[in-house]
Amino acid sequence: MDFELSEEQRLLADSVDRLFADHYGFEARQNYMQAAEGWSRPMWARYAELGLIGLRFDEDYGGFGGGPVETMIVAQACGRALVLEPFLATVVLGGGLLKSAGTKDQCAALLPKIAAGELILAFAHAERQARYNFFDIATSARRDGSSWILDGGKSLVLHGDSADKIIVSARVSGQQRDRDGLGLFLVDTKTDGVARRSYQTIDGLRAAEISLKGVRVEPGAVLGETGNAAPVIDRVIDEAIASLAAEAVGAMDVMHETTIDYLRTRRQFGVPIGNFQVLQHRSADMLIALEQARSMAMLATMMSDEPNAQERRKAMSAAKVQIGRSGRFIGQQAVQLHGGIGMTMEYKLGHYFKRVTAIDTLFGDADHHLGLVARSGGLVEVG
Repeated sequence: MDFELSEEQRLLADSVDRLFADHYGFEARQNYMQAAEGWSRPMWARYAELGLIGLRFDEDYGGFGGGPVETMIVAQACGRALVLEPFLATVVLGGGLLKSAGTKDQCAALLPKIAAGELILAFAHAERQARYNFFDIATSARRDGSSWILDGGKSLVLHGDSADKIIVSARVSGQQRDRDGLGLFLVDTKTDGVARRSYQTIDGLRAAEISLKGVRVEPGAVLGETGNAAPVIDRVIDEAIASLAAEAVGAMDVMHETTIDYLRTRRQFGVPIGNFQVLQHRSADMLIALEQARSMAMLATMMSDEPNAQERRKAMSAAKVQIGRSGRFIGQQAVQLHGGIGMTMEYKLGHYFKRVTAIDTLFGDADHHLGLVARSGGLVEVG
């Protein structure tokens, strides 16, 4: 199989790397974090100018018609720069749901605004009691004439505090943990009955707890077929896992490079500590874990378009297992090989470790997905 990037994809990678090299150093990131929204609006505008926000959307909607590989390229660069902006929340999750479930009129009205950087979307899906069950949804939607009334609460809504609109998953029928009976509703965050509590997550990004009390949604704000949203949610979460895997690889890349540079420059007993064989072995083990993660992230990218939902989920779960394990191992080794400096807030290493730890828990940690792979019979059939 050919894993080489095309000329256009290499140009995209070069452009994104140059953007972050010029505007996203570690000190600049710390300054962006102090902004009211916890990220940089001017940087978001630069993403729009470069076409990164509209990357996944059709040209008819102001996008570039990019696919999973282009998303992987941008996500990996985001991981290397440790970006704070809502690429995952708005482009992959929110934009993915809108692109997959929205009508032509809904897409025409909203996707160009997203691509231009004028509209921030968030996916309000997870609930406190659900843990890693994607379909444990207690938030309800009931009909009131031609409209719908939403009641419930959503937890850990990524960038939900700065979103202009949120896509809410709600139960229209069935029991709380039924896969069927879910709908998707586009809600303006200024609508009566919507309340948000904002906070910073462990990795420096932003999230919100959102409560919905008697929130009225008009028919034109319903996405897709009401009661049959599960396949769309499944696909978009799998796309998000592939994006997160690529982002984690970018972050692990930096942790490995930073550690190697430190071993070459830190001196003990009159020589660089990288001369000691035991430390060379540990850095080699880090490289092996990194390349294992990179391979699985590439598999996740290739499988994110797989129409067979069962096979797609098996690949995503397998990637999640390796990403979680590699991220933990590389982060631990990087911190230990740096000694005390690896734990300081003023040094970038700990911030990367926090991000890969957060990525591990999003949409199910390594242990959870290992169980899914085992119950599905494994990634590859034996015999």
